[in-house]
Amino acid sequence: MQYAVQTTNLTKSFGDTVAVDHVDLAVPAGAFYGFLGPNGAGKSTTIKCLTGLLRQEQGTIRILGLDPRSDDLDIKRQTGVIPEDEALFERLTGAETLTLVARVHGLAGSVAQQRRSELLTLLGLDGAAGKLVVDYSHGMRKKLALAVALLPSPRLLFLDEPFEGIDPIASHQIKELLQRFVGRGGTVFLTSHILEIIERLADHVGIIDRGRLVVQGTIAEVTAGRTLEDAFITAVGAPPAAARTLEWLG
Repeated sequence: MQYAVQTTNLTKSFGDTVAVDHVDLAVPAGAFYGFLGPNGAGKSTTIKCLTGLLRQEQGTIRILGLDPRSDDLDIKRQTGVIPEDEALFERLTGAETLTLVARVHGLAGSVAQQRRSELLTLLGLDGAAGKLVVDYSHGMRKKLALAVALLPSPRLLFLDEPFEGIDPIASHQIKELLQRFVGRGGTVFLTSHILEIIERLADHVGIIDRGRLVVQGTIAEVTAGRTLEDAFITAVGAPPAAARTLEWLG
């Protein structure tokens, strides 16, 4: 089996806190991989290690079969990323943002113009193409960040909470686009707290808790006939229900 993302003993610490603890990821090429975990479990830190924003202390990483230590530029040419803070240029317009990304990737002018136009239209941003990004709503920024990630025609997408805080229409547009991307052979590595979205879109999942990968496999293997929510709670351990101790709530 070919893997789009593979790690062995991936470890990253901040002082005395081990954020990612000997994680072994195996993301098949062409998979829609949902990466789940409670707040502070290590999801965003893992993505930052995988995308070169952080350097791990231990372990190896292979992205599309390449080693980030020696093939970093080749990996960047073949991957798209939506980080948790979106990392957009506030004083550029939406159209200017995509033009800049196209130039960085060395796309021909006609190709860049066609892709920019198609992405802006498909994501419902064509009417805001001339607006500064600083004036974009939260949902518009999420969609523009996805357009930035898709513009170079990557083989692999890393998406950190792309559905957080967006309305149902924007969510629907992003879901459809990601399903088309995977349907054409791309690989998606996505973190989200919205289990219903992962259950609908993903075919593989991994669950991380306190820095450790506690379970990984196909959706069918991980859920074993349960809902993804039940499988998730079992994997990370459900805390006591607060409502049981608040008798004054009636």
